[in-house]
Amino acid sequence: MRAPWLPGLTVFCMAVLSCLSCISMGLPHTAEEPAYKNTSDKGRVPPHIIFVMVDDQGYSDVGYHGSDIHTPVLDQLAAEGVKLENYYVQPICSPSRSQLMTGRYQIHTGLQHSIIRSRQPLCLPPDMPTLPERLWQAGYSTHMVGKWHLGFCRPECLPTARGFQSFLGSLTGSGDHFNFQSCDGAEACGFDLHDGERPAWELSGNYSTRLYTERVKKILRTHDRRKPLFLYVALQAAHTPLQAPAHLLQRYHSLGNRLRRHYAAMLSGVDEAVGEMVEEMRDQGYYANSVLIYSSDNGGQPLSGGCNWPLRGGKGSYWEGGVRAVGFVHSPLLERKSEVSRALIHVSDWYPTLLALAGSPEAEPRRLDGYDVWGAISKGLPCPRTEILFNIDPVSRRPGEVDHRLLAVNGFGIWDTGVRAAIRVGEWKLLTGNVGDGDWVPPQILPGGPQQWQGMEKRHDQRGKSVWLFNITADPYERSDMAEARPEVVKLLLSRIAEYNQTAIPARNPPDDPMADPQLHGGVWTPWLAEKEEENEDGGEPADGHNKKVRFKSCKVCKLRALFKKVGTRLHRSALFF
Repeated sequence: MRAPWLPGLTVFCMAVLSCLSCISMGLPHTAEEPAYKNTSDKGRVPPHIIFVMVDDQGYSDVGYHGSDIHTPVLDQLAAEGVKLENYYVQPICSPSRSQLMTGRYQIHTGLQHSIIRSRQPLCLPPDMPTLPERLWQAGYSTHMVGKWHLGFCRPECLPTARGFQSFLGSLTGSGDHFNFQSCDGAEACGFDLHDGERPAWELSGNYSTRLYTERVKKILRTHDRRKPLFLYVALQAAHTPLQAPAHLLQRYHSLGNRLRRHYAAMLSGVDEAVGEMVEEMRDQGYYANSVLIYSSDNGGQPLSGGCNWPLRGGKGSYWEGGVRAVGFVHSPLLERKSEVSRALIHVSDWYPTLLALAGSPEAEPRRLDGYDVWGAISKGLPCPRTEILFNIDPVSRRPGEVDHRLLAVNGFGIWDTGVRAAIRVGEWKLLTGNVGDGDWVPPQILPGGPQQWQGMEKRHDQRGKSVWLFNITADPYERSDMAEARPEVVKLLLSRIAEYNQTAIPARNPPDDPMADPQLHGGVWTPWLAEKEEENEDGGEPADGHNKKVRFKSCKVCKLRALFKKVGTRLHRSALFF
């Protein structure tokens, strides 16, 4: 749901920011219309859609951005397609994936704070239709391979319950790339590779990127290409732990930095994997009627080999290095090819864009935060998006951290600048609160140990500050804070954040549930809460959805074991959620 402009903004204010908001236009798609709506050729099958999301790839970690990592396949696909050079995602995993799946900002799903942790009884809101659910309704076959990381506390949270007809991959946020052991802290570890709803023990020992590539190729070989295909490939690489097969590591034996060497090898594996997928698409006859989208889920983590230079910050921050992503579209259906797009595009835009490509556009576009940007990508038309709300995180302020000056002085009485928030409107970007580490990390100062960080560029504008303003068009590296020089722009963007906040729903951030411990479930990460069941007092099913009861798996011994484990363990979590 897009935040409306409140009364009182003058024409002058709107001119300052060059049209701060825009409502996409178009006729609703009614239920009576055919699922395959194609004005040019009604008999043509809608395009096959392959969405590749890579984990933790830094902005500079692709060949066409000047990287020392070899990515010839990605470079060629991007060069033949459209490079998205003003493309944004979220700074950490779950938020980017949730907005891809729903087309909605975090403030409208209750997922404003952090990732969805493995033991957290939380997942995508069940009442919000997902992209695969909508595409399935439009006649697509829907398949997912790779990392979910959108919650699995109940069976109805699983990928196969949210629109995917098949799933091979992991449910948690990270894990070993060979044995698929995943740990949430040091005390809760378990197996996390699932084929559908069952643990795929027999596939342990395969390298994740290789395993997922082979599954993608199998789907392409067995699917009836006369039916449109949506294939979501969420590769686990290059998320920690940094692991790669020996033949990939050998390519970077000259790199003295061990973390960078392993990270580079993992991305070379990604490059090879995408190449094999595209080759299979050609061999099986999909390519001519396909759209391939490639995207990182957030910025790179310099502590783990990633590089976002010359952008500021990295994964876990709202600086450009945390949210500006590698992205491109490759498709024979593009009307303009070998182009660089500077259109402002956000990960939430893929939801309405892909639905429109599928011939089933969103009937109520104003309920979404994403826009249909295919015209901007394919034809170079003006982009309907002019602003991005990166987030408003009300949980970011620690209890007791109340300083009235953050609202009255720094926030001009408009917004409490102690709350973590970030927004881009036109060429301006505003950040408030603790928005994450804002260092610039040059590629030659990558981590080899603490001593290697001494020459790193340090930020000098974060101590004691709670508001920053940058002209991203003129200053994409966020080196010149304009907050004091342009207070009128600060006020306008603070007002915009406040307006968005009026549309936000409460943040859902429940504590970890000890019953999620894999050791209570055969050593596997799996749903631990029973499905919600609806009952009338007489035992029948209710007609109106009221009187819901939630049934939990009951095991007295399990509960005792979980209690003892919780009491005996002190949990520690990093503020940056690596």
